[in-house]
Amino acid sequence: MRRLRAHGPATVDDLAAHLGASHASVRRDLAELERAGRLVRVHGGAVLPPDDASPEEPVPFERVATHELADKRAIAVRAAQLVADGDVVLLDIGTTTMLLARELRGRRVTVVTNSLAVLDELRHDRHVELVLLGGSVRRTYHSLVGVLTEDALRQVRATTAFLGTSGITPAGDVLDTTLVEVPVKRAMARSARRVVLLADHTKLPGHGTLRVCGGDGIDILVTDEQADPRMLATLTELGTEVITA
Repeated sequence: MRRLRAHGPATVDDLAAHLGASHASVRRDLAELERAGRLVRVHGGAVLPPDDASPEEPVPFERVATHELADKRAIAVRAAQLVADGDVVLLDIGTTTMLLARELRGRRVTVVTNSLAVLDELRHDRHVELVLLGGSVRRTYHSLVGVLTEDALRQVRATTAFLGTSGITPAGDVLDTTLVEVPVKRAMARSARRVVLLADHTKLPGHGTLRVCGGDGIDILVTDEQADPRMLATLTELGTEVITA
């Protein structure tokens, strides 16, 4: 139920992979949840009922940070290799960008971010020039959003923007689940010469409510070795360079 509320409609395949359960177990549990009126079964998966009026709280940032941690660390290490001394980099919100910030400690780079988690990683580093974008604080996501954030990004000219995502569709569209985060991600992409997407295998494919951009808007994808080869082939066809960590 938490995954449905965070990411929208889910397939049996997605849920089985995410939960480490068999397809048969997932189908049985979906049937039981449907009988209890908590979700609606659809072909191949499930959705929330249209009158669902008691959403659970979003998964806390600290808990999300522990999901797929080894893969996220590998992605962060590989992404850091794309940064050269003297670069100006934009770091999106998210747990993988937080780990990337950790890899940039001690580097003579400029980091511009709306992530409070990135701020926590770099606030005491004497080598990194750290620029925090303004905006309204979203405590659950450790982020700054809103018109002040977007206005500040119009003044930025970055070498690379490192973006996160809630999921990528089989057609290659980059998605996000939260209305207020999408304009910030788009503004980051416009402010950088190169856009790098950081996404572990659970996001390929994944779910989201809103489209951030198409796959052709991403210059490089950094993912892990478990990523779906069909998804990687689709993104390659759209012109995205794929790097596996």
